[in-house]
Amino acid sequence: MKQKVLVVEDDKDIQEIIEYNFTSEGYEVITCSDGEDAVELIRHETPDLVILDWMLPNLSGSEILRQVRSSKKIRKTPIIMLTARTEEIDKLKAFDTGADDYITKPFSNAELIARTKALLRRSIDNNDSDTLVFHDIELNRDKKRVFRGTKEIKLGPVEFKLLEVFLMRPGQVFNREQLLDKVWGNDIYVEERTVDVHVGRLRRALNRGKLKKDPIRTVRSAGYSLNENYS
Repeated sequence: MKQKVLVVEDDKDIQEIIEYNFTSEGYEVITCSDGEDAVELIRHETPDLVILDWMLPNLSGSEILRQVRSSKKIRKTPIIMLTARTEEIDKLKAFDTGADDYITKPFSNAELIARTKALLRRSIDNNDSDTLVFHDIELNRDKKRVFRGTKEIKLGPVEFKLLEVFLMRPGQVFNREQLLDKVWGNDIYVEERTVDVHVGRLRRALNRGKLKKDPIRTVRSAGYSLNENYS
């Protein structure tokens, strides 16, 4: 699956150059030029990385950073700030607000791509820790064990992989096609209905003997996600 990059830039020439170069490198590229639209796209498209201009219509890049970092669902999104501001105080402000990297205009496309690749590698490394935790649910990748509180939950290999996918992006809604791709792979034919069956098995395993709220949320006509309000 291609990594998804959101480019938020109101200069159409710069936006098109970045889109062309990143598409040529094999990325899926989404573009927008408005600050308010950017926040909505980050929430709903959940890009792997955002290239964010500082000065934007309706909402500044620094305000977008603040909103993203304060949202549980999207706060870990890697963000590169792109700006004509070169003063050290501006760079410090960007990093203090939550930028992961900072590139000044005019910039080298080769450098922007190289920094993007490095930041994505770091992001993947952070997601590759042995243990994933969501409230009282804990999954250990290395030992292939799952706990809810102090109780170990026995899962089949498909249910284990499903839970791992959900835990890596808490709150993100995955449709059936996305889950088929992430769990079974795109080279194996599996009916979409099969996803519902295995999500049901995962639910029953996690909730067995429990009276707590269901940690898996069904989003009508959209798919499944972990319930951010679960407790």
